[in-house]
Amino acid sequence: MLILKSIVVWLVFILAESLNGTVRILWLVPFLGDRLADQISFVIGSILILAIASLFVRWLQASRFSQLLYVGILWLLLTVTFEIVLGHLILGYSWSQIAADYNLLQGGLMPIGLVLLTLAPFIAAKIRGVLPDRKQQNI
Repeated sequence: MLILKSIVVWLVFILAESLNGTVRILWLVPFLGDRLADQISFVIGSILILAIASLFVRWLQASRFSQLLYVGILWLLLTVTFEIVLGHLILGYSWSQIAADYNLLQGGLMPIGLVLLTLAPFIAAKIRGVLPDRKQQNI
């Protein structure tokens, strides 16, 4: 059940981030330019990830650290797969265009976002006060 619930929450992330991307393209880029729009959108996206994870962390019922880690890694893998399928196979972006999003030296913020996404279950559990006690469980 944890897998299914994790996928449902991830779909909420994708919906929220798609709306965030639409706002960036339609309103932020024309007024602020690409770089600043990307940075603002990244901050908004980070807040969305933490807010959504915090809203759903109790519902996930991940009661062990290993489960929180599993959820974070699942979200990471689903997101990278989604980015590749959408970017390359559907939208036709070149591999170099996709790779640029992952290159911090070129201003790509995706690696930071993926780290945040992977840690989001832990951060949300801490925020909501449902972080399992490490001393009382097997990891």
